[in-house]
Amino acid sequence: MSEPVYVLGGGRTDFARKWSSEGLGLFDMFTEVIPATLAGARIDASDVDVIHVGNLAGELFSGQAQLGGMVVAAEPALDGVPSTRHEAACASGSTAVLAASADIASGRYDVALVLGIELMRNVSAKQAADNLGTAAWAGREALDAEFAWPALFAEIAAEYDTRYGLDPAHLGRFAEIAFANGRRNAQAQTRAWDLEPAAFTPDDYANPLVEGMLRKTDCGRITDGAAGVVLVSRRFAEAWAERTGADLGNEAVLAGFGHRTSTLLLADKLAQSAGAEHMFPHLAGAVEDAYRRAGLDGVDDLDVAEIHDCFSINGIVTIEHMGLAAPGAGGAAVAEGAIDRDGRLPVNPGGGLLADGHPVGATGVRMVLDAANQVTGRAGEQQVDGARTAMTVNVGGSFTTAVATVLTRGVR
Repeated sequence: MSEPVYVLGGGRTDFARKWSSEGLGLFDMFTEVIPATLAGARIDASDVDVIHVGNLAGELFSGQAQLGGMVVAAEPALDGVPSTRHEAACASGSTAVLAASADIASGRYDVALVLGIELMRNVSAKQAADNLGTAAWAGREALDAEFAWPALFAEIAAEYDTRYGLDPAHLGRFAEIAFANGRRNAQAQTRAWDLEPAAFTPDDYANPLVEGMLRKTDCGRITDGAAGVVLVSRRFAEAWAERTGADLGNEAVLAGFGHRTSTLLLADKLAQSAGAEHMFPHLAGAVEDAYRRAGLDGVDDLDVAEIHDCFSINGIVTIEHMGLAAPGAGGAAVAEGAIDRDGRLPVNPGGGLLADGHPVGATGVRMVLDAANQVTGRAGEQQVDGARTAMTVNVGGSFTTAVATVLTRGVR
């Protein structure tokens, strides 16, 4: 990226909250996350030139579209600012970030407010599953499944097992690490959960099967939540630093990105990659694009990663596509401590999707916020010592959309 895009900070909501039980909805989530985001970035609403919103299914869960206008309703000082909503299933938030970074890098705008939001706990579990199932190919896959996404990711686990062999203990260990990290996160959905060791084993009582090889703690839960970040140009950042006394060398920069999309149907993706090095070559390509654009040689240049682990199998597949382990060796790498807080590459120190939570439209934005906090040393109890370079990997659907970003401290 020729001109640096600074990530000045942001804010988020508590992912354990069930907003509908408080009589609250999307508007209320915006009224909380917008001021938190502006305060975290140390800017005023009057500084914002453009708004990008990530959201999958506002119409299905809340009967509400036109979320760009709802942002303005929640913060009247943004009246007149252009606003666009982005949808790419679970990667909706990341595509909003990329659109905002393009606006900044192009010189069209100097300050972009990026918000991700999803309200999902206001309907029954079955209705929520049906709503989220629209990110698969409606009427063509998971037809007999009560819950589409556990079924589809169980298919991925089965295909992985066929290609490489899959030890269920490796899935359990991945989940165990995620939940342990989530206990350090004061805004995580599962921070107060007390799970016994058997909950990460093939114990049919403590950890019952859900679909295929996937058990209860291998599967993410429905979550409400919102997150926001502010992206700015060098020109604005320099003036802002002079005004606030901040040192730009200590601020986060979006140094590189990758964004690729494959065909919608999971069976087609798996058929296309038969005999290939990776199960999802476009995911590996998105990661490689991010490394290249950031001027990194590969995974060993990273200090921490935020990855998409809506299911434990997803996490194992992703670290392989990042280059942390060879194809088929991701589970062994997890078991050997590679993703631990003191491992070769600490992964999801705040708990990831499994433990922090996965409010679909907010996840990609939350990842960028957490990565920015890591590289600037502002991650609190989640901080990885010495972190200066972070990667996020966010996927939508059955690995259909793949987005990777690299954040660094200061301009490289």
